[in-house]
Amino acid sequence: MPKPEVSPPKFYSTEEFAEKLRIKANTIRRGLCVNGHYMGLRPVKLANRRLVWPAGPADQLLRG
Repeated sequence: MPKPEVSPPKFYSTEEFAEKLRIKANTIRRGLCVNGHYMGLRPVKLANRRLVWPAGPADQLLRG
């Protein structure tokens, strides 16, 4: 029996996330710095120190 394919979780870069929200990326970075989150979302910090935002919760935020 073949194994079902499991796709890796999707993430947005800060720039992609900002573009979807139609705001500047620095607005997201500032909110994260001041509050520890941006509108309730917390990013994942990669080994290269970049931040990525989980696509599922980000898309839910966009839908309202």
